Amino acid sequence: MNVLKTNFTVTEFVFLGLSSQPKMQLILFIMFLFFYLLTVVGNIIIITIIQIETCLQTPMYFFLTNLSFLDICYTSTNVPQMLSNLVGKKKTIPFSSCATQMYFSLSFGMTECVLLGTMAYDRYVAICHPLHYTVIMDQSTCVQLAAISWSSSFLSSMVINVLTLSLPYCGPNVLDHFFCEVPSVMRLACTDTSFPEMVVLIFSILIVFIPFLLIAVSYARILLSVLRMRSASGRHKALSTCASHLTVVALFYGTGIFMYMRPQSKSSRAGGKIVAVVYTLITPMLNPLIYSLRNQDVKGALRRALAKQRT
Repeated sequence: MNVLKTNFTVTEFVFLGLSSQPKMQLILFIMFLFFYLLTVVGNIIIITIIQIETCLQTPMYFFLTNLSFLDICYTSTNVPQMLSNLVGKKKTIPFSSCATQMYFSLSFGMTECVLLGTMAYDRYVAICHPLHYTVIMDQSTCVQLAAISWSSSFLSSMVINVLTLSLPYCGPNVLDHFFCEVPSVMRLACTDTSFPEMVVLIFSILIVFIPFLLIAVSYARILLSVLRMRSASGRHKALSTCASHLTVVALFYGTGIFMYMRPQSKSSRAGGKIVAVVYTLITPMLNPLIYSLRNQDVKGALRRALAKQRT
C-alpha cells in the first residue's frame, strides 16, 4: 500500500465490479437489466394509478408517489453504471462523475430513510387518531413533511460528500465496488479516515437510526391500538395497511444499517457489494410489487384502469 500511495493525484477510478468472469457478467447484465426495467415500469405504473384514481388522493398515497419517484431516481443513479461495467471493456469513471454519483446516490438513499419514517407517522395518525387524521395530515403538512425528507437528506449528503472528497486520493484508484459509494471510495484515501468515518456514523444515526426509531415507536403505538379494537375486521384492515410499509422498511433498513452503521475495518467487501445490490436494485424493484399485491385499494384501482383500457 505504501508503494501504491504515490504523489499521483487520482483523476479516475477503476471498478472491480461484481465478477471478472465474462459468462457470469453476461448473466448478471441480463438479470439486472430486467430488474431495472421492472423497477422503472412498476414505479411509473404506481405513480400513474395514484394520479388518475381520485380514491387514492390521500396522504398515504401522496407519500407512496414520492417513494416510487425516489426509487426510479435511486436506481437510475447507480444501475446504468453497473450495467455498463458488466458489458463494457472500460470499467472506469472520472473522479468528477464519481463524486456526482456518490452525492446523488447517498442523497436518494437518505431521503428514502426519512420518507419511510414519515410514512410510519402517517399510519400512526390514521390508525391511532382517525377522527383527527384529515386535520393533522392536511395537504400543507404532507408537502412540508415530504420537503423536509428531501431537503434534509440532500444537505446531509452534501456534508458527507464534501468531507469524503476533501481527503487526499493520491495512489490506489481501484474501486472494489460496482458504483461510487462513500465507504468504498473512502477506503482509497491516502490518510487516516477515522474522523470522516465518525462523521458518516453520526449522520447515519441522525438520518437512518432516528427515523428507524420513529418507525418502531409508531408501530408499537399502532399495535397497541389494534389490540384494543373489538372488531376482527377492523384489526385486519388496520394491519393490512401497515404490512406493505413494514416489509419495505425491513428490506431497506436492514441492508442500510448493515452497510453504513458498522466500522469500515470490520466490513466485508464482498458482503458489502451483495448488500448494496439489495438496497440499490432489489428493494426498489420489489416496492411496487409489495404495495400493489398487498394493498386492496391499489389492486382495485389497477383493475379499474385495465378495464377502462379494454373498453
